[in-house]
Amino acid sequence: MNPHRIPRRLAASALAVSLLTATAACSTENKGPQVSSTATSRPNTSESGTATPTEGTTTAPGSPSVSPGSSGTASPTDSAEVSPTPAATAVSWKTYTDAAKSVSFDLPKEWIAQSVAPEAGSLPGALKVEVKDGEGRYVATLQTGLPPAVPAACPAGQGRPYVVISSVPLDVPHSDGPDTIDPRVVFRVIQGYKFFGSYGITNVVAGADGQSCELRNRVLGPANKGDYSFGDVPAVHAFAADEKVAPAKAFDTLDLAAKYAVHGSEFANVQRMLLSLKVNL
Repeated sequence: MNPHRIPRRLAASALAVSLLTATAACSTENKGPQVSSTATSRPNTSESGTATPTEGTTTAPGSPSVSPGSSGTASPTDSAEVSPTPAATAVSWKTYTDAAKSVSFDLPKEWIAQSVAPEAGSLPGALKVEVKDGEGRYVATLQTGLPPAVPAACPAGQGRPYVVISSVPLDVPHSDGPDTIDPRVVFRVIQGYKFFGSYGITNVVAGADGQSCELRNRVLGPANKGDYSFGDVPAVHAFAADEKVAPAKAFDTLDLAAKYAVHGSEFANVQRMLLSLKVNL
């Protein structure tokens, strides 16, 4: 059985308690409930590594809980099921559709979706759409027609612990492979000197044994159609102290990361937007 396809349930409070206890000695930054300030006005996110929830994990509304593995440590996997977290708070919604009607998604009425030039090297017909909130703050980018990308090298011993705090199935076209799962809308965090996190869509397994060098927000598209992504960053890793974190998120504690996904109105609206994505390839 593929260890990345074992369902697990994830809960904010239990997750925070188990991981923070296990990793207290690993992070000198993990000192209190204050959210670190990055170059973004949005809450920052992150994660720890004793528990290893994965892309397929489904968290229930309210307070998710981590299912312990055979060793007694939490070990959710990339293919576990996670249900939607808080209800979206935006009252009015609208639908963005490109001129060719190849993609569409819902977003709060006051948010802005703007088409921009695709990335260099994108396939013909590729799209790039940036989403900002009503105050002009960056939220996410949708990209299609992305050429295949080789994952970042992750030498033995270089991986960092990661956790999937939220993971919900997404019905979009994709290709399967040995390191893929069914597409998901995820919120994942990886442990560094802080807890770094990101939301997006993926069907790529993040790593083995709860360790990864980067968490990729990318769906492998059908043959000859290119890959596509929809999230705050294409990938997130354990940032160095001198690296710019935004628009990814950084939390001082795992508890804050879990609260962002389980109780935060920002993530609730983002999650609804990502889940509404329709792709016609």
